[in-house]
Amino acid sequence: MTNKIERSFEELYKDDPERADAVVLGRKPGPDRRGFLEGAGLAALGGLVGSTIPFGQNIPSGFIPAALAQDKGAAPAPAPAPAPAAAPPAPKGPVMLDFPGKDKGLVVIGDKPLVAETPEHLLNDDTTPNDKFFIRNNGLIPDETKEGDKWKIKIDGEVNKPIEISLGELKSKFKPITQRMVLECGGNGRSFYSPRASGNQWTNGGAGAAEWTGVRLADVLKMAGVKPSAIFSGHYAADPHLSGDTSRPAISRGVPIKKLMDPNNMIVWAMNGKPLPNIHGYPVRLVIPGWPGSVSNKWLTRIWLRDKPHDGQGMGGTSYRLAIKPMVPGDKPDMSNFRDLESMPVRSIITSPSNGTKLAAGTRSVNLRGASWAGDYTVRQVDVSVDYGMSWQRANLAPQKNPFDWQRWTGAVKLPSDGYHEVWVRATDSRGVMQPHVAPYWNPQGYGANPFHRVAVLVG
Repeated sequence: MTNKIERSFEELYKDDPERADAVVLGRKPGPDRRGFLEGAGLAALGGLVGSTIPFGQNIPSGFIPAALAQDKGAAPAPAPAPAPAAAPPAPKGPVMLDFPGKDKGLVVIGDKPLVAETPEHLLNDDTTPNDKFFIRNNGLIPDETKEGDKWKIKIDGEVNKPIEISLGELKSKFKPITQRMVLECGGNGRSFYSPRASGNQWTNGGAGAAEWTGVRLADVLKMAGVKPSAIFSGHYAADPHLSGDTSRPAISRGVPIKKLMDPNNMIVWAMNGKPLPNIHGYPVRLVIPGWPGSVSNKWLTRIWLRDKPHDGQGMGGTSYRLAIKPMVPGDKPDMSNFRDLESMPVRSIITSPSNGTKLAAGTRSVNLRGASWAGDYTVRQVDVSVDYGMSWQRANLAPQKNPFDWQRWTGAVKLPSDGYHEVWVRATDSRGVMQPHVAPYWNPQGYGANPFHRVAVLVG
């Protein structure tokens, strides 16, 4: 009789965590359905991670250790050894990015259009360097223009004076500013949903905080004179549609006028003190912080002020939209139950140590560092745990450099013994909203998934 692998370790846990516990660990859930590990089950899990597990009795049912989870940049999950005659293909590892000017540690999660995320440990800088900044495209990458200062942006629609202004004129007529602000893909965290949601399977790496240099969007809009009838914007850019049809925008989204006039919104031409790399929108792009990055068009050509909500590519349906009332995961969407994704949810990550870090035997303290942010809001506190969430301790939270900057945090945790440990982190925003244990409010395109982050640390 041969062993036939029908599903991966992670697929089994995602589809039916209680059955997975019974199959893999021989564990049955207790009356409270938490199903604490004991005896043989704990020993079995220790065998999978290759070490004893302090606090293992606290591990909840359906739990996949961080060292085994098959997310981007993590070690692939082991599987039972198959019979030689029926060996399945080996699991594929992450595809690393090979792109001019980019760190080779970025992970490709889409090739048409090109999409690449930054593993959490590469986000350890206070300011995200250009080479480590994530890539998100919706269409084809346009050729780099040779005369950047002649690039023109049109502002029209519900304005008193439609204008077309060149980048050179923006630089000469308005006061430039520099702000460090987070830009985040609307689908960041999508891979944490079960069942799988449609789209690029981001973990936490669709975010970064660069120093953006440009002018305030509100100042440029004032030059055009926004009419009281303007209630929404529509943004357009030069990236061609994936089909190559230049008459079709790759994406055209917008925001309500209140968000559009936020003084922190910018039209930018420099990133971390250098001209925008072409992959990030050279020569000019929008930065509308706190909201999905899809409203911050690269290669900006036009801002259309409208007297009704925008209906461009990427608006309506389930695109960048959340369910108002919770829906059954995997169920057919009721379009009347959806609203636009606006402020991005609170998120925190551990940037040091990285997942899978091995420390010398006898190590009893680990220094931690990470980042946290919360869309339109700020982060009130960050807490960490090393006993699978049974207890939490407060981390030290640094202030923002300016609005919409991320907030770095630091801390140290004590470890009782050698073995396999996990460090968990969760953030709470200024409204009191805390990161959840699992991705909340499933939706067809997987927006808003912000479960707390965790990394595996092996001591000895």
